[in-house]
Amino acid sequence: MAITLPHDAMAQMFDATPSNDLPDVPNHNVCPTTQVGVVTASDGVRRLRSMRWGFIPHWYDKPNGGPLLINARSETIAQKPAFRDACRARRCLIGMSGFYEWERIEGQKPKPWFVSRSDGASMVFAGIWQDWGQGADTLSTFAIVTTAANEAMGKIHHRLPVILTPDQWALWLGEQGKGAARLMKSAPEDALTFTEYHGDLNPRRIQY
Repeated sequence: MAITLPHDAMAQMFDATPSNDLPDVPNHNVCPTTQVGVVTASDGVRRLRSMRWGFIPHWYDKPNGGPLLINARSETIAQKPAFRDACRARRCLIGMSGFYEWERIEGQKPKPWFVSRSDGASMVFAGIWQDWGQGADTLSTFAIVTTAANEAMGKIHHRLPVILTPDQWALWLGEQGKGAARLMKSAPEDALTFTEYHGDLNPRRIQY
C-alpha cells in the first residue's frame, strides 16, 4: 500500500477524530506488521486510529503465535473462527493512494504494478479489526477483506481488496444497520487504473 494523505486530510475525508499516535506519513511502502491509520466507528463517533496490519486472533499466545493474517477472504469470512466475530461487529476502513501487486508469469521476473482509482480519488479498503492482549500490552490489529478479482485485475492477480465508495462507508462501519455483506464484491471494471512500476517518477500508465 501507499499512504500519502496527511492525517488531518484523512480525518476530514472520513469525518473522523484522529488519535495522537498515528504513524508517520507519507509511506509509499506499507508492509504487513507496520502501523496504519484505520477508521472505526462506535456510538456514532468515527475515529482514525493506529492499528497493526496483521490480524491477531484472541487465542494466539503471542503476536506471532500463528500464521500472519493480513487478508480475510469475503467468501469465508463469516465462517472462519478467526474472523467471524469481527466481521459482524468490528469492521473498519483503510484509506490510501493505492496498492502494489505483482504479475507473475512463468519463466519471467515478477512485474510490479501500482493500482489506483481511475478518478484519482483516495482508495478505501474494507477491513476488520481485533484487539489482542490486555492492558498496556493490548495491540489493535486489522486485516483487509478481499474478493475475487474483476476481469481487469485478473490479468495480474486472482484476488482484489474490497474497495468501498463514500456512499458505502457508513453501511460497512455499521452506522446504517445490517447489510454490509452485500458490499463484499469486486470493483467495477472501469474503476481502477494500473501503472507499470519501474521505481522512478515516470511510470507507464496502463488503463484497462
